[in-house]
Amino acid sequence: MQRIIAARTNAQIAEALATMANIMARDNHPGREDEARLEQFMKHKPPTFTGGYNPEGAVNWLEEVEIIFEAMGCSEENKTTLGAYVLMEEANHWWKNAKQRIGAGGAMITWEMFKREFLMKYFPADVRNRKVVEFMELKQG
Repeated sequence: MQRIIAARTNAQIAEALATMANIMARDNHPGREDEARLEQFMKHKPPTFTGGYNPEGAVNWLEEVEIIFEAMGCSEENKTTLGAYVLMEEANHWWKNAKQRIGAGGAMITWEMFKREFLMKYFPADVRNRKVVEFMELKQG
């Protein structure tokens, strides 16, 4: 009976040591978690968005990226960073400027804030209004 208890205790000690080793390894490489998250995101082959006048493309990009976030179980705090990572060319320049403006004073930029700014820029009000009218006509017709 004592051997069984000793074996169980040894197994618990070994498990605790392994857990501590993992925690220490992670603490020694704090950027590794971010790097792994980015690798996981890129494995999903997210679309890039280059900007320009492309309202449909902007909405499609946003929807596709959000599908990936959901599949990854991505936290709100990481969505903005990952989404911005696949902005290219004009869209990347726009985001750098927008980020400075809305993140002034060190405020955290949430995914909802990003989406609001993104849609104001790439899905203008006139296009939104036209889509609403089209939808209403479909619903009535």
